[in-house]
Amino acid sequence: MKKVVIAVDSFKGTMSSIEVCNIIEEGFQKILPNIAIVKVPIADGGEGTVDTFLSALGGEKIQVRVKDPLFQEINSFYGILPDQKTAIIEMAAASGLPLVEEEKNPRLTSTYGTGELILDALNRGCNKLIIGIGGSATNDGGIGMAAALGVRFLDQAGNPISLNGEGLERLSHIDVSGKDRRIDACQVLVACDVDNPLYGENGAAYVFAPQKGADQAMVEYLDRNLKNYAAVLQRDLGLRVQEIPGSGAAGGLGAGLVAFTPAQLKPGIDIVLDSVNFNGIIADADLIITGEGKIDGQSLRGKVPIGIADRASASGVPVIAVVGDVGDEIEEVYKRGIKAVFSINRVAIPFTEARRRSKRDLLETSESIARLLKITGW
Repeated sequence: MKKVVIAVDSFKGTMSSIEVCNIIEEGFQKILPNIAIVKVPIADGGEGTVDTFLSALGGEKIQVRVKDPLFQEINSFYGILPDQKTAIIEMAAASGLPLVEEEKNPRLTSTYGTGELILDALNRGCNKLIIGIGGSATNDGGIGMAAALGVRFLDQAGNPISLNGEGLERLSHIDVSGKDRRIDACQVLVACDVDNPLYGENGAAYVFAPQKGADQAMVEYLDRNLKNYAAVLQRDLGLRVQEIPGSGAAGGLGAGLVAFTPAQLKPGIDIVLDSVNFNGIIADADLIITGEGKIDGQSLRGKVPIGIADRASASGVPVIAVVGDVGDEIEEVYKRGIKAVFSINRVAIPFTEARRRSKRDLLETSESIARLLKITGW
């Protein structure tokens, strides 16, 4: 019996990774009912990371009240795996852009709620944290997160600063004496899929703040504040965070996690695949189906299909990518081990229209791929 592994990312704005997996399975089973299918929904650190882990490994979703990016109380969540020691946290659940869609302002948004999620996990006895930091609304360098764990950020007069991107302008001193020391005994893996520095033209503010609501003047202002933050970190804690690849991720939360926890920044896809024993799952597979919302040259920078292809190449398993759309410069994608790419945009219409029929188009595209396989002898 042929074995097909379906391991796909979400199609942002249309379908979760679990939905995509289920629809592809339905299309394949309709045409090839006698194959074995294993589904591995994938998220690389953004929205859906908790559901991905719980779906693959089991566990419990913990509901908790936290502060959103603008310090309003909201219902949030994280996951605890069956070992009761590993917490899966997606910062987007507390500090994500969709939570402030109508009030985007990276001067004012904070990662404090993400710190509250971490604190709750510590209170429940967790000593391993897997933190996805995609989809942030923030540019505070992670000081909100750290403050929730007891770190104090002070101005020249010794007064607390605002725990946001604006507050970093006045930052003069960092006091870690009250930090919750339980975090130092934890293993902290951070799903980080960018290598941007904290500040500068390739830093958090210049690259990511515009999508969070910043105009050019605010970008320059936030960048200056992050530079001040880096200088205070170096003076008070001896840390040169600017030199750490990924320190600018999630508005500088990458830097904050490295500075105030024992964090390791790693590609999100590697953390997920290692955690679910993906190499073992595909060892006897005949085909892998992967995919994401759009595949293009940027997919080479740690996106799900390339991470899957890298693992598959080592095992000699062919990979097909099913995607919402195909961009330019995908020649390198084929060189990395993906054998074919199929877009579900069957009638070549804009995304605003295509999203309304995406589930049907995905099902029909999956059936077409299965029909092609069938005539080859599957």
